[in-house]
Amino acid sequence: MMYTFKSCFASQIEDFIAQKNALGFGYLESSRLLRDFDRFCLTHFQEENTLTKELCLAWATKKDTEGNNTFRNRMMPVREFARYLNRNGEAAYILPPDIARKDAPYAPYIYTEAEIQAIWNVLDALKPRKGFPVRHFVIPAMVKLLYCCGLRPAEVRRLRVRDIDLDKGRLNIMESKQHRSRIVMMADDVVEMLSNCNAVVSAVMPGREPFFPNTEGGYYGKRGLEKTFRQTLRKADIDRTGRRSPRLYDFRHTFATHRLYHWMREGKDLNAMLPYLSTYMGHAQLSDTYYYIHLVPGLLEEMSGFTFSSAEVFLPEVGNDE
Repeated sequence: MMYTFKSCFASQIEDFIAQKNALGFGYLESSRLLRDFDRFCLTHFQEENTLTKELCLAWATKKDTEGNNTFRNRMMPVREFARYLNRNGEAAYILPPDIARKDAPYAPYIYTEAEIQAIWNVLDALKPRKGFPVRHFVIPAMVKLLYCCGLRPAEVRRLRVRDIDLDKGRLNIMESKQHRSRIVMMADDVVEMLSNCNAVVSAVMPGREPFFPNTEGGYYGKRGLEKTFRQTLRKADIDRTGRRSPRLYDFRHTFATHRLYHWMREGKDLNAMLPYLSTYMGHAQLSDTYYYIHLVPGLLEEMSGFTFSSAEVFLPEVGNDE
């Protein structure tokens, strides 16, 4: 059911979300958080029609059940909304960026080839469901694309039919992290997988906009995909406990480290190859890509005699690029 905004900010929030969508942002999770914000305003600041400091700081009260990152993510759409109001000449208090402290950098989970194959086996056994007859094509293709092309989960979920050129074998990643766009080339087997998926989905949902639609033909949501993935990990008998529990985003990290692994085996010069990997993955700076060497120093030394200690001068510590 479509949510109807009801607070004094209803029309402004709707216009803000519409602008984000028009720019190519899926904005599903942020829209959900803005619905929560709308309900909060309706309950606690029913007569307030200005985004005041008092209102924003009340929203910024951390819940007992919230971790730092969850709290930070809840603040971000409201900060963006306030900046939107300012740009339109309206007074609005902008929450400071340091109001929510980030958790310590997450240690990526690097999947083994055996784990990837186990996950693929579970995904390939998915069945269609009533109301979602293309489920067994859409979900496997989404997850496999994360690893095969090193994409971010949000990039996969936001892909539109017009963003994928199957004839030329390329993906147009539009307005991704920090509003950067890039072209990602695909291997032939990936093109074949997407072509098969597109043929089946187009027969059921002709004229759709999302390449990977949900049951209603809209963009696939973050929560739905993560729920299915957790079920997949359980069926694949992959440990899901502890701080380093596997995530969808870790397919991107695994893509990068496996790419480095193969380059080292092939005897290629990492200094020459890393700029290509950096561009392919859409990193803002080369140091973000050097991070992946930092993840597997023992592996690299074993593969080619690469001395990690001698490379530390160009391997800065960087956090997760989510």
